[in-house]
Amino acid sequence: MTGNEYQKLAARTIAKDMSIADKEMHALHGMVGEIGELHSIYQKWYQGHRDFEEHRQKELGDLLWFIAEYCTAMGWELEEIMEMNIDKLRKRYPNGFDAEHSIHRARGDI
Repeated sequence: MTGNEYQKLAARTIAKDMSIADKEMHALHGMVGEIGELHSIYQKWYQGHRDFEEHRQKELGDLLWFIAEYCTAMGWELEEIMEMNIDKLRKRYPNGFDAEHSIHRARGDI
């Protein structure tokens, strides 16, 4: 499945009665919430809870859904964002990651 295929399938379950601005904010709040849920799984390790790999995978899937919702609200294709990110990383780290390039980025490299 491609990123754009995922985005289209995920969009089927976006609430239809929300405005574009509401979809944007819903997605932002959802991303933060899912990161919190994923983080809580790790936090519970300190309390003796067992790790459930499937639980982490499902939370990551939920995070991806909200990322796709955000892209949809903004009128962006998920694959476009994926490609932009890889292009940025290739430029920043032409030979793979190294700390020197991470610390001393080119002006305007965000």
